[in-house]
Amino acid sequence: MRLHSPVRAMMVAGFLAFVLSGCASVAPTGLIAGTALPEISDTAAGAIAGDMVSRLAEQVGPRTAAVALNQDDTPFGRALEAALKGWGYAVVADQKTGDRTKLISLAYAVEPFEGQMLARLSTASLKIGRVYSITSVGATPTSPLSVMQSS
Repeated sequence: MRLHSPVRAMMVAGFLAFVLSGCASVAPTGLIAGTALPEISDTAAGAIAGDMVSRLAEQVGPRTAAVALNQDDTPFGRALEAALKGWGYAVVADQKTGDRTKLISLAYAVEPFEGQMLARLSTASLKIGRVYSITSVGATPTSPLSVMQSS
């Protein structure tokens, strides 16, 4: 039995909400650890990071704060840092920004999901996620954006 597209979209959105409600791990430095597969291509990583950061900027506003990012040396970690800087965010790894700068700790994960990739960005009050299909020229979103805000 093949599921209709709206039913599948609702199932994916429900799954994303469940996954996004999980706890993020904190690295010994106090920054939230990021995880991404090293096998993802640079073009796919760039496409996913660009889309996810644009969606993050819609929620928190561009250039509103410095972003504390404990990145790994994967294509997605590098692409995420570049996308954040492209949107005007200052990216710091040591949480030293000065007294007047608002600091957002950002966690990320990119992992396989049903033959596609699930990308997540998380802050203390916001979690966003989306599923992508990896193509030869990058990545294409295949699910609606899941957004969870808390106070």
